[in-house]
Amino acid sequence: MNPKIWLSSPHMSGNELKYITEAFDTNWVAPLGPNVNGFENDIQTYLNEDRHVAALASGTSALHLSLILLGVSQGDEVICQSKTFSASANPIVYQGASPIFIDSEKDTWNMCPVQLEIAIKDRIAKGKTPKAIIAVHLYGMPYKVDEINKIAVKYNIPVVEDSAESLGSQYKNKNCGTFGDFSILSFNGNKIITTSGGGALITKTLKLKEKAVFLATQARDSAPHYLHTEIGYNYRMSNIVAGIGRGQMTILDSHVAKRRSNYKFYVESLKNNEKITFLQEPKGYFSNRWLSCILLDSKETREGLRLALEKENIESRPLWKPMHQQPVFKEYPSYTNGVSDELFNRGLCLPSGSNLTKNELDRIISAINAYFVT
Repeated sequence: MNPKIWLSSPHMSGNELKYITEAFDTNWVAPLGPNVNGFENDIQTYLNEDRHVAALASGTSALHLSLILLGVSQGDEVICQSKTFSASANPIVYQGASPIFIDSEKDTWNMCPVQLEIAIKDRIAKGKTPKAIIAVHLYGMPYKVDEINKIAVKYNIPVVEDSAESLGSQYKNKNCGTFGDFSILSFNGNKIITTSGGGALITKTLKLKEKAVFLATQARDSAPHYLHTEIGYNYRMSNIVAGIGRGQMTILDSHVAKRRSNYKFYVESLKNNEKITFLQEPKGYFSNRWLSCILLDSKETREGLRLALEKENIESRPLWKPMHQQPVFKEYPSYTNGVSDELFNRGLCLPSGSNLTKNELDRIISAINAYFVT
């Protein structure tokens, strides 16, 4: 059998070991250290905005802390994009709040502004103004930032920008990760860059970053003994893991370029297949193309192609199953228009790693073409 082609595998630069070795040589193996500070500064510099970054254990922990800092608590409601990974919604429930799911629009596959405003009006009419809006840049494609933020300002609801999949993406020449009242990043093993596991919370003020770091380090008050007046969490990134991140930041732009190149290769190679369509970039959008996704003409075709690729030892995956379809969230309200259901039925993520070789890409195309010939 041919070697496995993964959907999105880690891709090291070779620079990571330098920072990891420095941490060992200086005995900075504890949760804090120069790599943590350096990694946070690297991200801040890259984002090129007046933002502050707290390096954390995961993107999920960053989402959780953002909701805590926004005062979300038992009985509140938080609006969440339905077409996403469950980690976008889980922290809402951690806080004892209820997620309110919003369907997608067809231009970017992200939160639909029309459904968003319908939901907000309806929740207010029912006596509850949502405490926050979690909007996701799905697969690296920015959501409709202007429209979503305009609605958020109109109803005075803060936006948590889930940029877990979109580091390196831009909207109107501004980096994703800078559009929310809070923004989050993920450095999970399959992301555009990785720290093996990790994430970051991006805040607008240093005071908010400091509060996030305080909560992320068990909320230990300043005292010669262990003193706690708030509930804290073990959410801080370690100095070793941050060293991996520092090495990864040196090749972020090249990873983005390679993933965009993969997408262009797929588009060019499959342009004559009438059963396959791609998500295009609207004007003013720049996607890191974290994953290259296609839409097939039917659910049956999508599943048939997925199984054909699997048979050739090529990993592919259906688009995220909407949260309003998930058994764990079935009791919560949703405002749907059918778009995310259709995307789930017909959509497939193709291998997209920045370390894919030309031979591997050719193998993928050959397997796709063979499926449609048989």
